[in-house]
Amino acid sequence: MNNTGIELAYLSACALFIVGLKQLGSPASARQGNIIASVGMLIAIVATLLNQSVLNYQMILVAIIIGSLIGTITAQKVAMTEMPQMVGIFNGLGGAASSLIAVGEYWRLLVTGQTINFDAIFIAILGILIGGVTFTGSLLAFAKLQGLVSGSPVTFPLQQPFNLLLVGLFLAGSVYLFFDPASTDVFISLNILSLIFGALFVLPIGGGDMPVVISLLNSFSGLAASAAGFILMNNMLIIAGALVGASGIILTQIMCKAMNRSLLSVLFGAFGGESTVAAGGGDGQTDKVVRAIDPEEGAMMLGYAQSVVIVPGYGMAVAQAQHTVRELADQLEKMGVTVKYAIHPVAGRMPGHMNVLLAEANVPYPQLYDMDDINPDFEQTDVALVIGANDVVNPAARSDASSPIYGMPILDVDKAKHTIVIKRGMSTGFAGVDNELFYKSNTLMLFGSAQNMVSQLVSQVKQL
Repeated sequence: MNNTGIELAYLSACALFIVGLKQLGSPASARQGNIIASVGMLIAIVATLLNQSVLNYQMILVAIIIGSLIGTITAQKVAMTEMPQMVGIFNGLGGAASSLIAVGEYWRLLVTGQTINFDAIFIAILGILIGGVTFTGSLLAFAKLQGLVSGSPVTFPLQQPFNLLLVGLFLAGSVYLFFDPASTDVFISLNILSLIFGALFVLPIGGGDMPVVISLLNSFSGLAASAAGFILMNNMLIIAGALVGASGIILTQIMCKAMNRSLLSVLFGAFGGESTVAAGGGDGQTDKVVRAIDPEEGAMMLGYAQSVVIVPGYGMAVAQAQHTVRELADQLEKMGVTVKYAIHPVAGRMPGHMNVLLAEANVPYPQLYDMDDINPDFEQTDVALVIGANDVVNPAARSDASSPIYGMPILDVDKAKHTIVIKRGMSTGFAGVDNELFYKSNTLMLFGSAQNMVSQLVSQVKQL
């Protein structure tokens, strides 16, 4: 295939990417969008393989087979609750690939004795910086989500000055490399610095901010791919990387807005520790009463209600209770109850986590409501059923100016006539903040795992 044909194929692939991204904006069309974008990627891969500059088809074929097998097996075996970890790994691998491309191109120019001009050095430095930070940052994010290391913020004395020192060393090394492009020691040092900085970048970020970090690292992986495209002079890679980078940044801003926090606060605020902050701490409230019920009482409240809003959270994801939740909703609808689902933008451990889980359970898309759409309905709701959600339903975000989550938009479940909270215990959420909702006079606690409690609710509702 000549260059014109390849570029036209790349253009078609880019168009499919854009259409696919647009379709991914809605749960109802997300699957179709994923297929469209996949077709675009297939076209891009075939066009690249037909490029006359390809030197070794055998090695490429081996890599495609190995990668496809790993991807297929992983996608089939990874549970939906572990999807954020898989996304983190994919982001990291994308960053590593881009960094290796930068290293490989630099080494090729060095070994062949070609002149390493300013543009080549600049793009190589950019590639190893973004790629290295994405790689180690994503690996650490994976380790935090998987529980291999503490999900709490990790800080140490003079941490920010130390980070600034690393940045200064990287900039100094970059400037030196412009004047002496053949200095391999400096180039290797820059690679090491980028890897260290990636780990230090994620280290002080707590579990409560992981959705934002995943989005930001996804954006970094796109920028790294775009830098690799400039190195390889591949328009397809440049455009695809720019699309991923831009969409990741937009999603990051949406997440920050949903948490009422700036990106700088997320990255440097060390938010989400393990310490517990009492709800209503500002007014010294001590008379907290928790009202517990059993599944039979909960089933009666749900079955005889006219309207129920289900609020899923990470607890539902951990228990893999989405299918049982769908069964409960079906039983309630048979009894004439209007059922809706309230989705908070940062519920779970990655953007859209609850949407993905509920889609897996084939929950009808029209029943899913975003926070802004559902909040006005809570005052007319008979029962709000909170399943494993915590920080995103904490009224302290509205009322307690001393709370770390003050100002964060929440789901107004406390305004419903009755609120049932399914939770294992009284532990805090990712933010480490006690939840005022648990002590409200209209709140009833149903203690136990989401899977077990919802199953019992289904059983009891069937007997009504």
